Amino acid sequence: RTLVSTPAVLERVLIVPTSIVVPVPGWHGLRAADRNAFEAIVERHGEFRERAAVEADPSLKQIIPYLVVRDGPGYFLMRRTRAGADRRLHDRYSIGVGGHLNPGDRNLAGGLAREWAEEVDADFEPEFRFVGLLNDDTTDVGSVHLGAVFMADAAGRAVTIRETDKLSGSFADPHSVAAVVDRLETWSAIVFEHLEGVAAR
Repeated sequence: RTLVSTPAVLERVLIVPTSIVVPVPGWHGLRAADRNAFEAIVERHGEFRERAAVEADPSLKQIIPYLVVRDGPGYFLMRRTRAGADRRLHDRYSIGVGGHLNPGDRNLAGGLAREWAEEVDADFEPEFRFVGLLNDDTTDVGSVHLGAVFMADAAGRAVTIRETDKLSGSFADPHSVAAVVDRLETWSAIVFEHLEGVAAR
C-alpha cells in the first residue's frame, strides 16, 4: 500500500509593510489613530501571506485585532494555566483577546467577531470601540506584529472563558489588575498603563 502524504493547511495572515504603518524612526506603545484612515491603509497595502514566511520578518507587520473587555471600571482579566505548551506563558495574565486576521475575516470587524466567538462564552456580541494602534519593537515577537486595540463593554452581562483548560478569567477592578502587573503579558501591560495612566513596568 502506498501512503500519500497530504500537505498541512498553511495559515495565511494579513500583513502590511512596516514602513507604512510604523515609519522611521518608529514609535512605541499605544497611540490614538483614526480607524477609517487605518482601515484604508490596510485595504490598500495589506495582503495575506503564509504565516511561517513572515514570522521573522520585521519589514512586515502582522495586524492583530486586540480586544479589551470591560465591565464599568473593571477589566476581564485572564490567567494562562499550566496546560499550555509554552512554559514561558504559564501563570501569565492578560487583559486582551486577540489573534491574526485570516482571509475569511475580510476586515478588522470580521476578525474581532470571530475572536469574540472563539475565545469567550457570552450570549451577546458587544460594540467594538476602536482605541488606537499598539506597537512594541522591543521583542522579536512584537517587532513583527501591530495591534489594533479595541474595547467592549459587557454592561453587567456574563462573560466567561471557552477554553477553560488553557485559561481562567473573570472581571477584576483596576487595583487587582495593578497587583499582578509584573505578570501581565507585554501588550496587556502597555494597554493597562495607557488606560489607567500608571507605570506598568
